[in-house]
Amino acid sequence: MPLQNHLTELERKHRALEREIQDTLNRPSADDMRLAELKRKKLQLKDEITRLRTSESVVH
Repeated sequence: MPLQNHLTELERKHRALEREIQDTLNRPSADDMRLAELKRKKLQLKDEITRLRTSESVVH
C-alpha cells in the first residue's frame, strides 16, 4: 500500500475512534475501561501517523 493511502486509512481510523470516544463519553454509564482502551488505540494511531509523516518528510 502506498504511504499516502496508508496515512489516509490511519487518519480515517483515528477520526472513527474519536467519534467512538465521544459517543462513549455521552453515555450515562460510560465504561472507564473501554474508554481507556479507545484512548490508548487513538494515541497509538496518532503516534504512527506522526512517525510516518516524519519519515516521509525525511525521504523528500
